[in-house]
Amino acid sequence: MRRVIIDCDPGHDDAVALLLAIASPEALDIVGVTTVAGNIDVAQAERNARAICAAAGRPDIPVRAGCARPLVNPFRDASDFHGKTGMDGWTLALPTEPAHPEHAVDFIIAALRAAEAPVTLVCLGPLTNIAVALVKDPTLAGSIEEIIVAGGARRSGGNVTPCATFNLACDPHAAHVVFESGCRLTALSFDASSRIIVGPDELARLRARNAPDAFLTYDIVSFFNRRRIEVYGYGPDQTALTDPCLIVYLLKPNLFAGRQVNIMIEHRSELTSGMTVVDVLGVTGRAPNALWIDEVDRDGVLRLMEEVLSRRSAPVLAGAQAI
Repeated sequence: MRRVIIDCDPGHDDAVALLLAIASPEALDIVGVTTVAGNIDVAQAERNARAICAAAGRPDIPVRAGCARPLVNPFRDASDFHGKTGMDGWTLALPTEPAHPEHAVDFIIAALRAAEAPVTLVCLGPLTNIAVALVKDPTLAGSIEEIIVAGGARRSGGNVTPCATFNLACDPHAAHVVFESGCRLTALSFDASSRIIVGPDELARLRARNAPDAFLTYDIVSFFNRRRIEVYGYGPDQTALTDPCLIVYLLKPNLFAGRQVNIMIEHRSELTSGMTVVDVLGVTGRAPNALWIDEVDRDGVLRLMEEVLSRRSAPVLAGAQAI
């Protein structure tokens, strides 16, 4: 079993990742969930994360809001895609209780210091919280088993600029700090995750499962797919799910393949900001600092996601306030 802290910015695909993680208690011990400014502002992300945990039957999981903006750049969210709440189209209730006052960075530091064994940081959003924690307490590296990052591209190009994916483009300076930290790193690239396409056939199978987490995922991804057509003006009605791939990787890493390489994050150039410079041939002479995952068993990942999301049989929580 891995002890994990999930750092996220929910976000539709973050929601599916959280559902997968919570449905896998035999493999993942969730120490807490922290939120960061990314898909939506950090306060809304915190509310969304609490709502997801409650809907999945785990309102007891600690959720803490963290950094409200990138280290250097101005904050630009992805509400044009995810909607003004970051989770538009979802029909469960938002929490009415106020957020816990503890900052996510302080939570991460305290949890790592108190841990009897190293903890894995699962990073579904920009890396601001993780970078600030590492700067605030450089000794934390010894308490981190692994940092797993969603993002980066080499073959496929970026999904928000021609060369950068959203999480790294949102806060390239934080990503630079994390990739230069010396921590054990895994980058699950868009080259791999862009193949995890959930379209009408996959959605129909989820709906037929008659399980609450599968129903929630059906609703979330159905909106996600419709939104893609609205925003980009073309089909098909299917979208790649990047963030859930990190949870699947933790559950069954042999569905993925990659190589140890040196990765640098471009943070000085306006043109290529957030680009992952992946030295697969070793031409820079820099030592490898990360496992770069760029291959995936698409069918195996989708089968495992469907199976995990069908485990829980409890009823979906009812709510009066829609997101």
